[in-house]
Order: sequence, then C-alpha cells, then structure tokens
Amino acid sequence: MFTQIKSLGLFGLNAFPVDVEVSIGRGKPQFEIVGLPDASVRESRERIRSALASLSIALPARQITVNLAPADVKKVGTMHDLAILLGILVCMERIPPQPENRCFLGEVSLSGHVRSISGVLPMALLAAQSGIRELFVPEENAAEASAVGIPIYGVHCLSDLLTHLEDTARPILRQQPTYVPQPEDYQDTLDFADVKGQQNAKYALEIAAAGGHNALMIGSPGSGKSMLAKRIPSILPEMTAAESMETTQIYSIAGLLDSGKPLMTKRPFRAPHHTISGAGLVGGGTIPRPGEISLAHNGLLFLDELAEFDHRTLEIMRQPLEDRRVTITRASGTVSYPCSFMLVGAMNPCPCGYYGHPKRQCTCTDRQVRQYLNRISGPLLDRFDLHIEVEPVSFDSLSARAKAESSAAIRERVQAAREWQNQRFSGTGIFCNAAIPAGMLQDFCPMDDGAVTLLRAVFDKLGLSARAYDRILKVARTIADLDGSDIIRKQHIASAAQFRSLDRKYWGTGG
Repeated sequence: MFTQIKSLGLFGLNAFPVDVEVSIGRGKPQFEIVGLPDASVRESRERIRSALASLSIALPARQITVNLAPADVKKVGTMHDLAILLGILVCMERIPPQPENRCFLGEVSLSGHVRSISGVLPMALLAAQSGIRELFVPEENAAEASAVGIPIYGVHCLSDLLTHLEDTARPILRQQPTYVPQPEDYQDTLDFADVKGQQNAKYALEIAAAGGHNALMIGSPGSGKSMLAKRIPSILPEMTAAESMETTQIYSIAGLLDSGKPLMTKRPFRAPHHTISGAGLVGGGTIPRPGEISLAHNGLLFLDELAEFDHRTLEIMRQPLEDRRVTITRASGTVSYPCSFMLVGAMNPCPCGYYGHPKRQCTCTDRQVRQYLNRISGPLLDRFDLHIEVEPVSFDSLSARAKAESSAAIRERVQAAREWQNQRFSGTGIFCNAAIPAGMLQDFCPMDDGAVTLLRAVFDKLGLSARAYDRILKVARTIADLDGSDIIRKQHIASAAQFRSLDRKYWGTGG
C-alpha cells in the first residue's frame, strides 16, 4: 500500500515543502529511508520503531520504503519523524488517509511523546503560504507557530494524536490561539537612571539608538562603559511587527525561543565573550547556523574589551556591517542570514587602561599603546559612526542624590525620532538613518548654508574619508531628528563631527 503525508523541511532560513511518501509491500523485511536524508533523519527508523512499540504496535515484517520528496534536496533534522510514523500507520490501515491540506512536524521520542524542534516559525509561514489549513506541531512549539494565523494543533504524545485522527468529531488536541505580546514583554530591568554623570556618553548613545548607528566607547577601567552599554536596550525603539517576525525566525532556527514568549517583542541584546571564534560570530557549521551578528538582527551587538577579540574575527564583520546580510557557503549549500544590527564596542585606551587618564599614571610604553590600538584596523574603526570618550566619573556626580534621567524619558525621544524616520523612508526599504545608501544622502539629508560650510571645513581640516563623510552626515540627520528639524543645521554638523575625534586622539589618523 502507498500513501503520502505532508511535511516541511528547512535549510538555513529557507523552508521547503516535503512530501513523505510511504510504501509497504512484499519483499525482504527492511525499513529504508531515501531522498537524501542526513544521519538524524535515517535514525528516525529506530525512534519510530520504539514509539510504535510503546503503543503496542509492531512494524509489519514487510519491505517499508520511505521517500522524502523532492529527492534531490538534502533533508536535515528530526522534524519528519511524525509524518513518517503516520504514513506507516496509514499504510497499515490503523488510521485513515490524511488530507493534502494537513501537515505534520515533530520529533518522536522512544516513549511515544512528541518533542519540540527548531525552526518551526519559518516552516509554519511556508505552510500558510502553501495552502495548508491544519498544522500539527509539538505542543511546546504550538504558540510559536500560531503567529502565522492558521489552525495549529499542539501534539503532546502519539496516543492523543491518534485518537484525534481516528475521531475528529471528538478532538482532544487543543487548537492554539494566536500569540499576543503581553505588556511585561517590553519591561526592562536596567535603567539609565542608575548611571551617575556621563551626560555626554548618554547623549551619544541616545543618538545611536535613535538612528541605529554603530558606536565605540573608549575609557579607563571602571568609567562605566559596560554599565552604559547594558542599558542601551532600555532606550531602543519598539520593534515593528515585521521586525519581530524576522528576528523570531532566526531565534526559532537557533532553538533559542522562550516557550512562554514565542515571539521576539524586545530587540535582542547579544554580548559574546572576546574568545568567540569567527564561526560563532558570523555563523557556520556543516549545516550553517546563525552566528551572533544574526542573533543580534534588529537589535544590539555589544563587544566588550574590543581590542581583546581576535583580529581576524573582527575583520570578517566588515562586509556584513555594510551589506546587513551574511552569506555562508558550505558543501551542503549556501545560506544567507540577515544581520542588520547596531554594533557597540567598548575598549580601554591601552593595555593597563590608564593612557590619557587625568589622575592615574599609564604604565605602558608608546609601542605597547600603539600595538594595542592597532588591533582595531582603520577600516573597522571607520565603520563606527560615533566615537565616545567615557571619562572617569567625579566624586560629586557619584555622591549626588538627584536621580538621573530615566530610560523611559530618553526612549520617548528616541521613539519619536524613529517614527519620523519611518515616515521619511516609507516605501524605500530603508528603516533608519544609519542605513541610508550613499546615493540617497542628498535626498534625505538637506543642509542649510551654514551646515554645508562647516562640513566642508571639517572635511578639509580633518582629512576625512568618504565613508567618514557619509557617517557624519547620517549622524547629523539623526541629531536633527531629535531636535525636531527637517533641515540639517550648523549645530547638528558640529555635534556629529565631535563624535569623530577619538581616532585622531588615540590612533593619530585622519578619520
């Protein structure tokens, strides 16, 4: 007997339909799976055999052949277990044939339970687009899949599923309602009100959050660089529905979703250790997995102790920072992941940390300072829109009783500036000032005469690169947005230019 069950496969972010074809016929008793299965798919034979035994069902002593179509596309993962098992039961006439608009995903355990899988959301999106009307997924993945808007059934164990399929008039599986983000999803525990002093650094980070700009903080140990960076998420603008869906898909593939909050409603904050490998940062593996830059998509990537990262690891970020997408090629295929993120780096000015400190003596030689700073290449340094010097906090600031401005107040200004940008870039595919293409700067960054004169003087005096020129203009656009101005004025250029000075102070370059 022959039957066909609908399933779905996944390679990177790309989901594709899979027809699980099962045939049971005469021949030597064996259980074969064909259609380019990987090891985890082939091993489903033993999982299915044991799961059926837990239901007191024995595989027939006949030739069982399972084909995963299309046969020329590699199948990876355990998501086909459920469809294969049901196909066998249909051929054994234990359950009725399944309609074409019904799809099954899930890993089967030896005891007959259905375990969660990774990547359910992108597969559920394809199911909805392909005309699937009922999607059966592991119970733990049901809330995540419900975001696509089609009927989702959460499966806890095989006995419940079989009872449901044999008598759909008496369903025992719960249809999952669409997940609705809760107010507590947006709450932040860290607040800028806890940070004493550092008004210039706070203002710079407000600009960065409003325009999606990359920022580099340099300062001595204990000046508050990490403390400031960890509070940036509390002032980032709210995610749009499209951003939430994009980011959730990446976390679904990585298996990092919280079952209690199946949709990413807060912008991600990633802070990998400086010992991370290149593959861990940008993604990799035999079957390419998303790296930290993709997990930070639509959010923030914080690299503390930036100069301690491996030089080659940092350099491979240069192209993704420009393209906002990383492409990973392996023998098994090519995968492309989005990586549109804010990069915030923090570092000391020298190995001992006190070069340029107003009160403490630096113990490093000039050569040691140069070697330390040169771990950050000029091209990478050029990709930071804002250079922020985080100076030591004074006693008066630390002992002051007055509370600093809260993150909520800062976030209101950031949100207003970002909404202004959304209106400006409507229909263009641009989502923030930092992403304005060079060819469109003249259209979106109009300047008055005073601003043009000052920018020309800054460019000539500091010997700026073309990239530095573009970034000053984008930062000035954000400062003007925060100021409520359609036109970039002289004071906006002056503020933007002051945040390009640390490369000359420490690296001694022209920007």
